[in-house]
This record gives sequence, C-alpha cells and structure tokens, in this order.
Amino acid sequence: MQVGTRLAAVDLGSNSFRLEIGKLAGPQWQRVEYVKETVRQGNGLDEDGNLSAAAMQRGWDCLARFGERLAGFARAEVRAVATQTLREARNRDVFIERGSQLLGFPIDVVSGAEEARLIYQGVAHLLPPSDERRLVVDIGGRSTELILGQGLQARTMASFPVGSVAWSARYFPNGELTAERFTRSEVAAQSVLEEAVQAYPRNQWEVAYGSSGTAGAVGAILAGLGSPKGIIERAAVDALVARLIRVGHVDRIEMNGLKDDRKPVIGGGLSVLRAVFDVLGIDRMQVAQGALRQGVLFDLLDREQPQTDLRAVSVAALARRCDADAAQARRVERVALKLFGQLRAHAERPAGTQAIERLTRKLAWAAQLHEIGTLISHDEAHKHGAYIVEHADIPGFAFAEQKRMARLVLAQRGKLRKVEAELADDVFREMALCLRLAVLLCHARRDPDCSAISLRPDAATGWWLDISPSWIGRFPQSTYLLKDEVVAWQKTAWPFRLGGN
Repeated sequence: MQVGTRLAAVDLGSNSFRLEIGKLAGPQWQRVEYVKETVRQGNGLDEDGNLSAAAMQRGWDCLARFGERLAGFARAEVRAVATQTLREARNRDVFIERGSQLLGFPIDVVSGAEEARLIYQGVAHLLPPSDERRLVVDIGGRSTELILGQGLQARTMASFPVGSVAWSARYFPNGELTAERFTRSEVAAQSVLEEAVQAYPRNQWEVAYGSSGTAGAVGAILAGLGSPKGIIERAAVDALVARLIRVGHVDRIEMNGLKDDRKPVIGGGLSVLRAVFDVLGIDRMQVAQGALRQGVLFDLLDREQPQTDLRAVSVAALARRCDADAAQARRVERVALKLFGQLRAHAERPAGTQAIERLTRKLAWAAQLHEIGTLISHDEAHKHGAYIVEHADIPGFAFAEQKRMARLVLAQRGKLRKVEAELADDVFREMALCLRLAVLLCHARRDPDCSAISLRPDAATGWWLDISPSWIGRFPQSTYLLKDEVVAWQKTAWPFRLGGN
C-alpha cells in the first residue's frame, strides 16, 4: 500500500462506537482523525437476547454520522468490526443490514478469539520493539479479552463474557456504590474468569498491559489522584474503590480524569479489573495506547499483500490439521482459478485488479479446504467440511467471511438447492460453478487436461463450457460428470451448457 493512503477502522463496541482514520507516513502510522460516540448498545439487550428498537436506533444514528465522514473511501480502505453485543444479539442481522447501508461499508461480526487477536495487534504495533512476554487485558462493555504474546505474535487468546456495561447493569443497576455490591460483582467476575488461571499462568508473562476503555479510564483517574501516569497498581485500585464506596453513588462522583460517559459503568469496570488482578496475580499494569481499532487498521495493511495475509496462513493450518490431501487441493485450486479467470475476462463490468485478487484468494481458500470434511467421514464430506469451516476458529476471518467460505465448500457437489439463497449473488454463483467444475474435472486425482476447455458466460444468465470433440472422446468419465452438472444447473435460473469449439 502506498505511503499516504488513508485507512479507516470502525469499532462497534458494547459501550462506544469508535472511528479511527489514519495513514502511512513512511514506516510510521499517523492518526488523521478519531471520533468516539457513547452508544451503550450493550444495555439494549433484553432477556431474550434481542436488541431493543431504541438501542438499534442509537447505533444506526451513529453509523450514519460515521458514514458521512467515510464518503469517498474505497471498499478496501475501510473495515468495520462488531464485538460481544452483536455476537450475542439474536436480531443482529437486522441491525447489521441497516447499519451497513448507513455506514456505506459491510460490518463484520468477529469471534471472541479474533477480537483478542486484533486487540493484541493494536497494542503490540504501538509498543516499542521488544522480546518481552506480554499479557494484554482488554475489559470492554460485555466481554474481556486476555492475550499472551511476544513481539507481534499473539500466542494464547480468549474472550470471556464479562464487562463494564454488563456488570454495571447487573450489580450496580441504580448507580449505588456499596462495599456489598463491589464484593458480589467481583466474586461473579472471578467465577467467569477462573478457567483463565491455567491458560495464563504468572510465569508465562513479564509485563501486563491494559487496553481500551476501562484500563484507560482507571489509569486517567489514578493519574489525577497522584499515581504515575499510565500505571495501574493494585493498591491504588483498592484505594479508588474505597473512595467510590465513600461517595456512594455514581451521580456524586467528582474526579479528574473520569468522563461523564464513563461514570455509569465505572463500578462494573473496576470490579472486573480487580477480578482480573486477583485471578491472574497482577500487581501492576501499564495502560496501552493501542486497542482493537488500531489492530483492525494494521490488519487491513496486511490483507493487501497475499504474503502477509493471516487468513492464508490460517487456511493452510486448518487444512493440515484436518489432514487434507494437499496435492489434490492444489489441483482443484489451479483448475478453479483458471476457470474463474476465464469468466472474469468476459465480465461486462470488470472489477479492479485488487478486487479480482481478493476474490481469487477467497476461491483458492475454498479449494484448499474443500476436502477437510473427510476427517469426519467420506460420506457427505462436503457437508462435514462446510460445518468445520463455519464453526472453527480461523484467525483473520470474520463470521460472515467464514460462513461464505463454508457455503462454497458445501456447494462443491450435489444439489444446488442447498445454497439457493447464495446463488442470487453473481460472484458467489461464479465461484461455486468454478469450484464444482474443478472438483469433477480432478475426479481421477491427477492433473486434468484443460487445454481444450474454455468457460464463458452466455448471452443470457448462464454459462457455456466449450470442449472439443476429441476431448470428449478421450475423457468419457469427465464428460459424463459434466453432463450431470448440466442437469444440476437446469434446476436453477442459471443454466450451464456444454458446447463444441
């Protein structure tokens, strides 16, 4: 990516929505603009796990304002990620569909593990280069992420459903700050975090960092009370809690460094922070400058280059873990990409080079994973493979990306009715056809002769596969399978035909 190129990240958190715009200035990253709005969407989940109309409207209004600021940005220059509240919300699709329209860019809901990875990237990139072993703690509105890492590499990542907004609503519902409420809140948080003890032992990290809202807010309050700037010590946190108990209510808090929008959730945030300190044996924590949104920006930079795209590494690792036949995957990949390139060459509105490269990578990943379902059973392996792809932790991917790739794996063979909804998308339809043809042409598990094969769109809505009579004579089984493919597509609105050349 060129020096000076602008990139933007939108972080849809449970407490606040944030927009960060920056650019590359030589080897350095330079902030251009930062906007934060307190949306408190996490408070809008009802007992059934649905976002209220009011909570959705608050989010939509904010995204509309962000969308106006992002007008003129290219698709590849912006990424919006949503975290725990929208992971939980049963009606999240309603919010995301409208929110994406208002923002002007798709919204990715990321898994807890992926959120943790991105947080670590944001923290690590804004720290000086070091070999120190780090523990990064991010206490958000409805979840807390814990990460062990070294340098730019996150090694252990987990997300726990405990956060400042959720805990404040549950244990400090009226804003009262009593010793009993703090005790109950901390004990409850410790019970959620207990499983972290074995995964994050004290001998595995040297320095603890706190990122995002709660750590930043507590650090600012303590600095205003005389503590070293950017340092959170356990004794100082205990003294702060005692001070809040004496105040008695969030409406009566008057402290330098504590912003008004943070007051209603300070009780829950401090309770979770003390629980983390207790469970992990932390005495001292440094406030980190980086957070999720910076991690998203650096991830955007990496995605632009195939050699640095973590998703490619993750796909390869999953294929190895499932003991997929690597040689067969490469055959299917080569044939699928060749056919896809032929179709793209005939496109009425050709996409840009970068867009084609991104689509090509995604089709290649589906080809690399198309046989992983055989780990479970050869019978209906495409269904098993689709399930694995959709539900596995694959670093670098958002939920929607994984689901789309899973649907491609599912579409590789059999009836097309099972992916009928996805076939309405032009690009998915082309990818599915190319993958299906590649799988059947490679049925003998050797490199097929594709020199006399050419795929092109027809004048209407379907495709022609041009093959020579001599090819038909030499490969009767492949021809038989292609004729079956013709029958499969005849049951859709997009016919596939065989023709001579």
